[in-house]
Order: sequence, then structure tokens, then C-alpha cells
Amino acid sequence: MATTTAPLARDEARERSRKRAARRNLRSALLFLSPWIVGFTVFTAWPLVYSAYLSLTDYDVIRNPRFVGFDNYARLTEDPKVLMSLGNTAFYTLVQIPLYIVVALGLALLLNRAGRRAGLFRTLFFLPKMTPPVAVGILFLLLFNGQNGLVNGALRTVGLPGPSWTTDPAWIKPGLILMSLWTVGSSVLILLAALQNVPTELYESTRLDGARFWRQSWSVTLPLISPALFFIVVVNTIAGLQTFDEAYTAFFGAGNTTYSNDAALFYVIYLFQQAFEFLHMGYASAMAWLLFALILVVTGVQLLVSRRLVYYEGGQR
Repeated sequence: MATTTAPLARDEARERSRKRAARRNLRSALLFLSPWIVGFTVFTAWPLVYSAYLSLTDYDVIRNPRFVGFDNYARLTEDPKVLMSLGNTAFYTLVQIPLYIVVALGLALLLNRAGRRAGLFRTLFFLPKMTPPVAVGILFLLLFNGQNGLVNGALRTVGLPGPSWTTDPAWIKPGLILMSLWTVGSSVLILLAALQNVPTELYESTRLDGARFWRQSWSVTLPLISPALFFIVVVNTIAGLQTFDEAYTAFFGAGNTTYSNDAALFYVIYLFQQAFEFLHMGYASAMAWLLFALILVVTGVQLLVSRRLVYYEGGQR
């Protein structure tokens, strides 16, 4: 009997020891993760939950929140500026993303051909990304000034009339789109890394088959860098739908009333005005959740489309 119970006792002891070790590892992991957990709870999870609650209330910071149900969401459908700001944001995003991708890919292709000399240019292309967004907004007003801006000055040297970028509603968003290319450097570096991972043997094989540059780009380059392209499209789409800093600095900051600004009224700017200028915190929270839903839907559609267009190693799409 003793010989039978001894192995069982040893197994039970080992199991208890294993469980104690697992609990110690769990406590250690939680201890190391605790700064992130506290930060996520205080600065992300709780604000999300509280903003969802505020979206169902009438709250102006001064008085206590008053529950109004879904009145704020119903008001969104009746507010003409919501539709206008959404239209401005959609136009900006739909035009800016393709142009941004084309410029980033073109620069990445040039750098890929530069060889060892690309190091300096990588640094130069990335430096504008470090410029504060507020400074970019001020730079926009300086470069795109209709009278003596650098852009119009360059256009006049080639005999082209420069538009009123900052006062003509038809040119405000195109000007902001062009200005967004100032920070294209980070995407250039991502695409350059993807290009440098394309096997050169594939180009040699296509050249033997008589393929020229455009055929190689379409059949080899684009499929193999499609994951990087998809990442840039998703990230910049989310950023485009949340455009705020540059446009607000140029057209709304510090009581700016010099320029026509309805064409620059993006959705997040209108949300900011409702929250911090008009103190309609409940309504602004409802606007924030509408934006979250739109970004979720757009990103979901992009993920579905990527299954057919994005190529991953191993032949999977």
C-alpha cells in the first residue's frame, strides 16, 4: 500500500509546486504590466466608458449631467454642420490617400535606386515628420498665401496664376491636401524597407521573359509590397478621418477670422468646438462615438478588400 501511495504523493507535490510557480509567474507578470494596466484603465478604458455615458446626457461641465437618452444622436441627423464637416473630411481623405501613396511610392522607388547614398536622403525625408503639427499649420499659411506665398510665387515664374489657397473655398481643401505631403517621409521609409525585401531574382526572371519596368512593377513590385501599402492606407485613412491640428491652426486657432473656414471645418474640428467652445459635452461625446463607428466600418471594409488585393508570403492573399 505504501509503495502505491508514494508515487501519488510525489505527483501531488509536483502538481502543487507547479501551481505555486504558475501563480508566482502570474503575479510577477501582473507586477510588470501594472503601469500599463493602470494607464490603460485611467486614460483609455474609463474615458471610453464615461464618454459613452455622456453621449446619453445633456452636460455642459457646469451642471451635473442630465440623462436625455438618444436625443444627442437624433440631433446629429438634424445638424447641417455635421453633414458638412463629414463631407469635408470624406473629400480630404478620399483625395489625400491616393496622392499620398503615389508620392510616397515614387520617392521610395527613387531611394531604392540610390544605393548607399540613400542614407542621407532617408534622414532628410523623415525630418519633416518631426515638425509639430501646429508649426505645419502656420507654415501652410506662409507657403500658400495667395498674395506673396512661396507656392504662388513658383507658379508665377512658369506663367501660371496662383489660386487663393487660404480664402477661396474651392482651394482650401486642395491646399491642405498638398500640405499633408509635408509628412510623407515616414511612409517613404516603410515602402523603402518593403522594396528592399523584394528578391532581386524575381526581377532577373522577368527581364529574361522580356518584361519592362512597368510590367515588373505591376507583376512583382506591387504584389510583394502590398502588405506595406495596405498598412499605410489603413493608418492614413484613420488619420485622415481625424484631421485636426493643421487645419485648426490655420483657420480656427487664436480666434482666427481672417480666412473663410467653412471649407476647412473637418469633423473633429467641429467636435472640438462643440466640446470646448460651446461646452456641449454630451453632444460632442455622441459625435465622437459616431466617428468611432465610421472608422470601424471603414477599417472593416478595408480588411475585407485586403483579402483579395494584399499578397503575403506563401501565396496567401
